[in-house]
Amino acid sequence: MQKEAFNTGLLDFLGASPSPFHATSNLAAILLTNGFTELKETENWQLGPGKYFVTRNQSSIIGFIIGDEDPATTGIRMSGAHTDSPCLKLKPNPEIYQKGYLQLGVEVYGGALLNPWFDRDLSLAGRVTVATTDKNIENLLLDFEIPLAILPSLAIHLDREANNSRSINPQLHLPPVLMRTDGTEKLESLLLSQIGKQYGPVNPEKILGSELSFYDTQKPAFIGFHEEFLASARLDNLLSCYVGIQSLLVAGSKVSTLVVCNDHEEVGSASTSGADGPFLQTLLQRIIPDDESRYRAIARSLMVSTDNAHAVHPNFTDRHDSNHGPELNKGLVIKINANQRYATNSETEGYFSYICQRNDIPFQKFINRTDLACGSTIGPITARQIGVRTLDVGVPTFAMHSIRELAGADDAFHLFAALGHFFTDEGNLGAG
Repeated sequence: MQKEAFNTGLLDFLGASPSPFHATSNLAAILLTNGFTELKETENWQLGPGKYFVTRNQSSIIGFIIGDEDPATTGIRMSGAHTDSPCLKLKPNPEIYQKGYLQLGVEVYGGALLNPWFDRDLSLAGRVTVATTDKNIENLLLDFEIPLAILPSLAIHLDREANNSRSINPQLHLPPVLMRTDGTEKLESLLLSQIGKQYGPVNPEKILGSELSFYDTQKPAFIGFHEEFLASARLDNLLSCYVGIQSLLVAGSKVSTLVVCNDHEEVGSASTSGADGPFLQTLLQRIIPDDESRYRAIARSLMVSTDNAHAVHPNFTDRHDSNHGPELNKGLVIKINANQRYATNSETEGYFSYICQRNDIPFQKFINRTDLACGSTIGPITARQIGVRTLDVGVPTFAMHSIRELAGADDAFHLFAALGHFFTDEGNLGAG
């Protein structure tokens, strides 16, 4: 695949995936189109060599290939990412009526950078659970698509110190404005109307629950004088999800390979569908039922945790370690932390950097300033959960956790190339 076609597909995927539910649905569609068989966790699995995928909670997905050779002797080549991003999520009873306006109360999901949410054209997307008139309970994905809300800034005339000291109170200052109202408008009626537009004769009788979040309707785009940057919401970490699944498509049938995209990384991963839950471990038990064989397979396996890395911001160079400053379009980043916030060690770093060097794939290294707290990923969590050797890599990014982030147009393709070689390499993974 050429870089231009790859990036166009990436931007289309980002634009079509305003929530983890939509992202998982779109990743599943890619796998189905490319010959993967969908498995249901509730059904009996009879597995042989072949291509499969399974979802959990409609927000996490694992795509995998069972190779012709025994994974107990070859190991499993794994890659991981996460489907969730920081955002503003609706509260269960969100209606707020003030001065003739309908606003919707929100919770801040994850470590969102809040200032960029103001003055953006916002829409709503996510999942609703409904009771139908024929007494069934169904989960439906909704996406209003159109700009239907906004979070207006307070004019500087009313806060002369805004550029120096304005702080944001999430309870008071973040409810977006939806419409003028006489106080009779209810969110449920708006949701039922949207269900009718998207699904036609579903006949929902009542909204039982919802997981909806606001998102920016501005489309992903190529940015820069030479269009050398990619600008989009949710680059952290849907970029890595797309790269992982596309890399799985080019994997061969000889060696077993696997890509897991977990939900809830931004809030600690402690859920049934998060990396700190049993999703991946349970799948490995089902594809390799024999304990001894599975232990041998995991001991010979390697997990590449893919999550975005902080690029050196040219206006804030002092926020980075001077010897470890990743730049956009200079290659993927191997992430290292002595306190195991990243799972990379010398062996896993050595193996992956050798793949990059052997195939002329540029790479960089990142380590946080010693006096700043370091973020983390699903890497250390997955390593702890299943005991697999792991390293953390990612694409260098500006404005991480903003409503709109920026990456280099070359770097996602560099990561795709590296994972593609990792999945097709028939050499030893370094254990045994």
